[in-house]
Amino acid sequence: MHFIKKKPEEKREEFDKKLKSKKILRVPGAYNPLTAKVIEEIGYDAVYVSGGVMSNDLGYPDIGLTTLQDVSNRANQIARVTNLPTIVDIDTGFKSCKETIETFEKFGVTGVHIEDQVAQKRCGHLENKELVTKEEMIKKIKECVNSKKDRNFKVIARSDAKSVEGIDKMIDRCKSYIDAGAEIIFPEALHDEKEFEKVRKSLNCYLLANMTEFGKSKLLNYKELENIGYNIVIYPVTTQRLAMKNVEDGLRAIFDDGHQNNIIDKMQTRKRLYDLVEYEKYNSLDEKIYNFSTEGHE
Repeated sequence: MHFIKKKPEEKREEFDKKLKSKKILRVPGAYNPLTAKVIEEIGYDAVYVSGGVMSNDLGYPDIGLTTLQDVSNRANQIARVTNLPTIVDIDTGFKSCKETIETFEKFGVTGVHIEDQVAQKRCGHLENKELVTKEEMIKKIKECVNSKKDRNFKVIARSDAKSVEGIDKMIDRCKSYIDAGAEIIFPEALHDEKEFEKVRKSLNCYLLANMTEFGKSKLLNYKELENIGYNIVIYPVTTQRLAMKNVEDGLRAIFDDGHQNNIIDKMQTRKRLYDLVEYEKYNSLDEKIYNFSTEGHE
């Protein structure tokens, strides 16, 4: 129904091929399916689904309150509307890494990342995080790897250890995670170019950089990260922050002014919305669906 040409297996194969190139893959977060369609239209390489964004969207803080059902259902809704690969944040793996991997693979996701915090986790850019042991995380990674059916389904290991144990011990953990089968490492909350460079020189694997706003990491241009040697850059909460700022500003203006005439130029037009959801294509299913004109709705 969504006029998507690529099957999940094709998306995974395409992502694997892109990783093998020397180009960094730019991956914004999608807080809903419509945003994923915009990400694809603009020309990004993949779509990211943030666990923190999923929590926020449900009105929760990012402290491990979401369930496998919460995140997998929204990830499925997002992945099925785009030809791009979808990468999903599975926090600490939920209750069963085996069930989690089987669920996300069934739902057409391209890969997931799992982190080494305790189950009562928190945002990676906050203080006082607690970690599981290296051995416990290795066990989780092996369970994830052994549970996947498609060899191109990516298991990404995120380490939050830098702010808890220091960068050297984080690197040591990451080496063990690679040995356990993680193809991609996500070193969370690195501070600046020097730390990104140190991790790159220390690890022989694909690397993911997190360019989240208002956090501990310096916001680097994707070309800088590419030159350092990173393979993926994510912008996990960016679209949600952009949307919520605009929603809040707009609602306050309507409340104060009593009408929305002063903020019409801040809104997506009806025509643009219908183009984005490909309204006209559904006419091929039933000619009564699209029997109107969007002229004058710009």
